Amino acid sequence: MSEVTEAKTQKKSKSKFSIQEICYVGLFTAVIAVMAQISIPMPMGVPMTMQTFAITLAAVVLGAKLSTISSIVYLLLGAVGVPVLANFSGGFDKFVGPTGGFLISFPLMAFIIGFGVEHRKAFKGAFVVALVAGTVVNYVVGVIMFCLLTHSSVMVGITACVLPFIPTAIIKAILASIIGFAVRRAVPGIRK
Repeated sequence: MSEVTEAKTQKKSKSKFSIQEICYVGLFTAVIAVMAQISIPMPMGVPMTMQTFAITLAAVVLGAKLSTISSIVYLLLGAVGVPVLANFSGGFDKFVGPTGGFLISFPLMAFIIGFGVEHRKAFKGAFVVALVAGTVVNYVVGVIMFCLLTHSSVMVGITACVLPFIPTAIIKAILASIIGFAVRRAVPGIRK
């Protein structure tokens, strides 16, 4: 009888988040919110922010599940009006505006990059492929929404939302990866 009770207890504990995981999610939600405030306005209306750096950092440190949850919590806070989005803004209108596609793609970006981190030992190129794929997904969703809402051509969307950001995207991805893997090795309770 005690084996059955023990098995049920183990099953229940596996389905819940540990306090440590909840703290990591909260910490990286805050990191994303802080990094979002580093924002440089650009001529076409799409600001250059450090949000993608923070999403990549969260994905490298936390992996797919926890970084996705962290980005969702961040977006929910922003959607209900907490000023965590770029320029201390918040509100649902930010998600249905020209730059909303970038925001709504963050959980998918985090999941893809985190998945690559978790499978990097099984497939040597997994992390790099996931890093590029996650970034591309962010750009594709962002450009699509920008074009739909501004009634712009795809070329205008790419010119406004992608081309000016490629150099900094590469730098942010490299820095987030270097810092993220260093933190991942140093933090207890995170799979190496």
